[in-house]
Amino acid sequence: MSHGPLPDRDDRTSVAAGTGPAAAIDRGLAVLNSIIVVFAAIALVAACAILSYSVLSRALYKAANYWQDEAAVFLLVGATFMTAAYVQQHRGHIGIEAFVGLLSPFANQVRLWLVDAATFLFCAFFTWKSWTLAHEAYVDGQVSNSMWSPPLAIPYSLMALGMSLLCLQILVQLALPFTGAKRP
Repeated sequence: MSHGPLPDRDDRTSVAAGTGPAAAIDRGLAVLNSIIVVFAAIALVAACAILSYSVLSRALYKAANYWQDEAAVFLLVGATFMTAAYVQQHRGHIGIEAFVGLLSPFANQVRLWLVDAATFLFCAFFTWKSWTLAHEAYVDGQVSNSMWSPPLAIPYSLMALGMSLLCLQILVQLALPFTGAKRP
């Protein structure tokens, strides 16, 4: 089936225009998300380098690699969760758009708002559990079961911080229609 541009995908701007607090927070998040994306890209390259080094050192020199896998996983967890708000801001997530063409523009806006509200509720619960996990790991001094034994508070904190930014981004997107700003 072929169809034209989808109503919720035709605007390529990712930051809300306006002067209200929601628009200001959205612009601030855009700057923060852009900085985080750069560091996440560096983390991904570092994870690739660490894993490549691990494979080569094991194959060529029979060297032990007790830290490489965990370091790469920590970098990947950080990159994944910390960039979630960026993906949400640009609406880069996967969406099922079977109903977009069938709904009126108003019904589609309501549908998008309801999806964002449900997403926020899930992400808020996930954020709360992530902060709980990070706090427990820090207070209890939990470390991984490897020989390297890095603190588990590191990946849990990255997960919690990334989910907190995602919740903030979704809240801003939920508030924007009520401020008169165009939905990004």
